[in-house]
Amino acid sequence: MKNLIFSSITIILMTFTAFGQEVAPYIKVGESSESMQQVTEKVTQALQNNSFNIIGNYSPSNKAGLKVLVFTRTDLKNTVVKVSDRGALAAAFKIGLVQENGKITISYTNPDYILRAYLGDNYNTFSSTFKKFNSDLKSSLSSIGVEFKPFGGGIKADKLKKYHYKIMMPYFTDPITLNEFSSFEEGLKTIENNLKAKKGQTVEVYKIVYKNEKVAVFGIGLQNKEEGENHFLPIIGEGHIAAMPYEIILQNKTATMLHGKYRLALHWPELTMGTFMKIMSTPGDIEDAIEAVCK
Repeated sequence: MKNLIFSSITIILMTFTAFGQEVAPYIKVGESSESMQQVTEKVTQALQNNSFNIIGNYSPSNKAGLKVLVFTRTDLKNTVVKVSDRGALAAAFKIGLVQENGKITISYTNPDYILRAYLGDNYNTFSSTFKKFNSDLKSSLSSIGVEFKPFGGGIKADKLKKYHYKIMMPYFTDPITLNEFSSFEEGLKTIENNLKAKKGQTVEVYKIVYKNEKVAVFGIGLQNKEEGENHFLPIIGEGHIAAMPYEIILQNKTATMLHGKYRLALHWPELTMGTFMKIMSTPGDIEDAIEAVCK
């Protein structure tokens, strides 16, 4: 009986400890002296060898020294869409490549961080799938680097599901409605055509479409030189490049996006209010650009 009680207390303490631990938004895999093309090819091969699918890539701010590879996997993609409140936003993860002083730093968005933030209480429901995804991702990238060092700030695990930057700032549950269409099909066609036309000075980086569930997620590069990535990334930090691209989610007839004051703060949690003020217009600029894609 004493052993049983001790074991129960140990499990409870371990659970509380896990909840109290901070989770970082990014994981640094390592550095390489090879070319951007060589690193891209190696990362791509490492992911594909473990059933991860590369669904898009681009150079934010059109800078040769920055690159993002977007990937997913069937088990993750088919799980997150079960979460009705925009769970499909968590279907895509990103590798960030930043070239500086002759070396390329390789990092990725931490699944544990993003999944907790975007899925809320549903994270625990599907945690076994997510843990396998995370473990397999680390295993895949171990041929690229061995650091696996968390960076970019941190939020306590139990706080991520209700994260917001400051009082009166938006939560995940405060999305911006971009447009209401007559049908899912009309919305999908409109967004696809507008991205082809580069409305709002945007570019499509990736697209995930769930036809049966009537859900689609688009990753969008923001190419306006005065108001897009070229403006705000150097201010808030290009080391977090795996935060990009920005997303639209279409569910049934409604297209929404995460509020910039939530989305940027979540991916740059170390930002001071002073730095945030330097990009005060950016959330509105992003909304204008992405809204143009939905009209």
